[in-house]
Amino acid sequence: MASHPYISGAGNIAQMIGFLRKNFPATVNSETVKKFGLASNNESYVINALQFIGVLDSESKRTEKGHDVFVLDDSQFPSAFEGLIRDAYKDLFDLRGDDAWSLTKSELTSYFRTTDKTSEAIGSRQASVFIMFRGMAGHEQAADRAPSVGAKAPSTPKAKPTAQKKPAVAEVKAPQLRNENSPPSDGRKDVALTVRIEINLPANGSQETYDAIFKSIRANLINE
Repeated sequence: MASHPYISGAGNIAQMIGFLRKNFPATVNSETVKKFGLASNNESYVINALQFIGVLDSESKRTEKGHDVFVLDDSQFPSAFEGLIRDAYKDLFDLRGDDAWSLTKSELTSYFRTTDKTSEAIGSRQASVFIMFRGMAGHEQAADRAPSVGAKAPSTPKAKPTAQKKPAVAEVKAPQLRNENSPPSDGRKDVALTVRIEINLPANGSQETYDAIFKSIRANLINE
């Protein structure tokens, strides 16, 4: 059986410590944890962790040193809590010294697996509990911090929309007319003539008005 505490969610232990710092009853057991709504079906793991660091005895009663540390204010608590963690994890600190405060989760997992002969999953949870404890003792590492809730991943720059080209207005070139009796070309290029006719028809015009307009066009432009 693992000698070092573990739980699937180390934050449950941290929250329980927070509650006990506000009010530390003489006895803290699984029922106490359940009343706080923490670690559903895993309440005993929270109690085991508190017993491991010496703030509860084997009968789940508050210890004197646990009470003395938990009543300290926020400025004094981390250094006093550090003493509890050093004593509880004496084997780790005897081996690694102060480097234990900065070991990676992978290194801690390897240590707990070797020491307690645990699986990868249990060793990882043991490492998470120690990482949580060292954070409360003022030794939180940058790699220990979880991403902020709601943090957005860097956005990929959006491609600028391609400007749509306006459709070109097709120009109709009038066919080059040449008089059969005109002298042959002197070698110069014939000039093409482009004619664009715009007709604005009155909205309230009668049929006679429209007929007159087109008759005028036919007489003055097309038949010229």
